[in-house]
Amino acid sequence: MSGNPPIASREAALRIAHAARLLNGLEVKAFVGALVERYDLPLTETRLAQITVEDLRGILAGNHAEENCIVGVEPDALKAVIKLFKGEGVEGSDLPAVEAYADGDLPRSIRVAIASNRAEELDGHFGSCERFLIYQVSSDAIKLIAVRGALEADQEEDKNAARAALIRDCQILYLQSIGGPAAAKVVRAGVHPVKQPGGGAARTTLAQLQQHLNTPPPWLARIMGVPAASLQKYGNELDEDIPAAEEA
Repeated sequence: MSGNPPIASREAALRIAHAARLLNGLEVKAFVGALVERYDLPLTETRLAQITVEDLRGILAGNHAEENCIVGVEPDALKAVIKLFKGEGVEGSDLPAVEAYADGDLPRSIRVAIASNRAEELDGHFGSCERFLIYQVSSDAIKLIAVRGALEADQEEDKNAARAALIRDCQILYLQSIGGPAAAKVVRAGVHPVKQPGGGAARTTLAQLQQHLNTPPPWLARIMGVPAASLQKYGNELDEDIPAAEEA
């Protein structure tokens, strides 16, 4: 791992920098060294979010921390650092806020993943994007229900399969590009990949998808498990030709 940068993303770096400031101005380089001593590289948003107050105390007391850095750090400051590590109140963060959602809140909706590197942008390639933005989309609502870090999947033996597993509860994945073998693994996970090379705002793409939910074309109807709009008229004509069943 010697060739890997210790911090995986801009978001993770922001959290660490703000945390060091709360810890009596602890030198960022020393803090990163202490984190690296405790955790595998790279330091990701997901890994930081799993750190507890007790973990943090142990990290600060390690050989890579500044001398006496733990002295004068109040419990409230330690708790504030843990909140930062979970992504709460990070100044300068472009990570979008997740909206409250429970299964069933949006009837007749589908779940869509967006390959992203910043904010709510569709600007990622499947094998290298920092995260997947997960949306629940109905004909009249779009909700961001989760942000799933993707960089930890790259530590797995089959990183494409690990990335596909992160979005297996989605029906559609929008991205800028994806290779053939990776696309096969996404499809195998039950997800339909849609390439949009030009990228753009995630919600603009989802608004375009939204327009087709009530009258879906065949590919979307198959995903939704409903009749395709273009074939519906033939179904109606067939129904008219079939005599009503006699009551027993």
